[in-house]
Amino acid sequence: MYIVCSDLEGVFVPEIWINVSKITGIDELKLTTRDISDYNVLMRGRLNLLQKYGLKLHDIQKVISLLKPLPGALAFIEWIRERIQFIVVSDTFIEFADPIIEQLGRPTLLCHHLSIDPSGNITNYVLRQDDAKKKVVEALQGLNYKVIAIGDSYNDIAMLKKADFGILFNPPQNVIDENPGIKVVESYREIKSIISKLIHEEQQKDSETSD
Repeated sequence: MYIVCSDLEGVFVPEIWINVSKITGIDELKLTTRDISDYNVLMRGRLNLLQKYGLKLHDIQKVISLLKPLPGALAFIEWIRERIQFIVVSDTFIEFADPIIEQLGRPTLLCHHLSIDPSGNITNYVLRQDDAKKKVVEALQGLNYKVIAIGDSYNDIAMLKKADFGILFNPPQNVIDENPGIKVVESYREIKSIISKLIHEEQQKDSETSD
């Protein structure tokens, strides 16, 4: 049985931090996991910038409240749910993601959380676990699921490589160049084709086994 594990930002919704950068005018905040491979380095840099410019949680949430799903994302999620199970696995934070997840029909979300002081300052980030995306795939495989993983950035690579079938969705060229063995697609239509083919092949195998 297949299950889909997908990243959130860059796959179903725009990148949060890029939009924070645009609205605040803080150019350094535009860097994402599409640019920096070490997530902890990236987040420590973000926390330093938030402190430097006096940005608080509500400032980030205000930007997030303006974001809408990418064109076709809702229809694609509905298409997946009609066929197989689906989980969003993200390195975002629950304090950021809730309004976005609501717009997407509240799929199951596995992500991290933030430490916030009484004044609303983001003081730290708390990872659910190290290398969480890969470990989600390993856990599901341990339950005898076959995992189709979708992502677009450096922090998705371990998940995509561990999955039974990994897909890079509209990744930057640097991520493509450094991971030539992972399937690259540019549209939801291409992902639908892959998922349909995998499901069909599995059904054929099950039919042959039962015969």
